[in-house]
Amino acid sequence: MYTGITVGCVTTIGRKHISREVPCEDASFAVQKNGVSVVCIADGAGGKKYTHARFGSACAVELISDILTEHFDALYSENREAAVRSYFMAKIRIAFADIMAEKELDTLDQLSCTLLFVAVKDRRMIVGHLGDGLVVRISPSGLSPFSMPQNEKDGTTFFITAGHAADYMRFIKTTVDDCHAVALMTDGVQDNVYDEDSGLVKPVVAKMAETFKDGREKGEAAIKEILEKYIVGSSNVSDDSSFGVLLLEGTQAPDVASLESSAEKFGTSEEDFMTVAKAIRDDLMKASEIISKAAEKSEEEKASDTAETAETEPAAETKEPEEETKPEETEKVSGKKNLPAILLGIACVIELIIIVLLLIFRTRGVV
Repeated sequence: MYTGITVGCVTTIGRKHISREVPCEDASFAVQKNGVSVVCIADGAGGKKYTHARFGSACAVELISDILTEHFDALYSENREAAVRSYFMAKIRIAFADIMAEKELDTLDQLSCTLLFVAVKDRRMIVGHLGDGLVVRISPSGLSPFSMPQNEKDGTTFFITAGHAADYMRFIKTTVDDCHAVALMTDGVQDNVYDEDSGLVKPVVAKMAETFKDGREKGEAAIKEILEKYIVGSSNVSDDSSFGVLLLEGTQAPDVASLESSAEKFGTSEEDFMTVAKAIRDDLMKASEIISKAAEKSEEEKASDTAETAETEPAAETKEPEEETKPEETEKVSGKKNLPAILLGIACVIELIIIVLLLIFRTRGVV
């Protein structure tokens, strides 16, 4: 078990932005509060349409950090992870709406950014990621991607302002067991220390994380120097760069000298998921029909059993004779009883169809 936690983060402006006299669009935030340690970074979208992305990224890192420190237990214990992801995106939209009103912006897209975070309380850990950038797990045995970049083949990525951003957000619940540190980085750093073709994280990431073993202040100073000298300073067109670390004190660091510095590329295939999803469309329609009919049949059988039971049981004594129920009224009552089953069947059909239609036909939020 770890003896303490050190968190820290650094953001530096890229030379590309300096030469164009454009403000830094990355943001980072690290905090320890209510027994929760959080590191959160974001990369504001670049381009003419994303005029206020720096305000979006700055807002996002503080907002998400606040949510995690205030509501960690509720977020971790909730089994409906889709609901949790939607909650995060809803909170972001609420906060971004305030910025839009204040800055008199026309569209939510103007605040677009990616998002990466890690939070730890006792032995529990939450990792979140949407867009490009990289989250790395550092253990005594080595380095591995905790969450890989979300990039399309053309290099585009996804932002938290997309209408369906919750679909793309990764929300990982795990523990700190066998973990020494977690490192987060925007693509400005990722491109220099990660090989996307093989999934290899370069050993230098372990060295960078280890700078925090002597505390946050020394760690951030060391990372700032590394970023400015080797990352941002390595190219005249370098991007903004953010790097964050959550270090579990008292745990074993990996032997950097023994870590792999190269790896074979992943296998490739022409098949993509969209093709796989389309292939089940006809079968899905048949399955939906079966489910709907089965629900209707089940309710009909229940109604029949109820009627038979009523006929065989002796009538209860009553003070006044009951009025005769007309056949038309019986049919109406039966129809009402069947209604929930029919609606359930229809809901199943709609839900299954929507899943595939979303996969096949919806517009993606890429830029």
